[in-house]
Amino acid sequence: APGAAPSGSASAAPPAGPVTLASGELISHEHATTGTVSLVRLADGSRVVRLEGLDTSNGPDLRVWLTDAPVKEGRAGWHVFDDGRHVDLGALKGNKGDQNYALPEDVDLSAWTSVSIWCDRFDVSFGAAELAPTI
Repeated sequence: APGAAPSGSASAAPPAGPVTLASGELISHEHATTGTVSLVRLADGSRVVRLEGLDTSNGPDLRVWLTDAPVKEGRAGWHVFDDGRHVDLGALKGNKGDQNYALPEDVDLSAWTSVSIWCDRFDVSFGAAELAPTI
């Protein structure tokens, strides 16, 4: 029949474009921080943490952390991620705008629940987002 899938194609084709797996809104901790965080699977199967509309303060040694800690408001960002595990995704590329951070292939996303903009020099979170699954 016209438009029918060729015989032998038992598996569904992966989506052609990026798929958002989880997302959340940044809240302020030590510094006013806004924006959206998404975990995205790209068409080639690789995964990234995407920051969109990021607006935070500039600071020394800012990092992007994928963490297993709950996002707590208040406490000015001190002692909010000290007890949790994290994956350091690298230096913050800029304190404003949209940016991507590659996720290592061996990272099991089910083990991680939040993203923090972390100041490594002063051990404080500038802002963080709790991640909620979208699929």
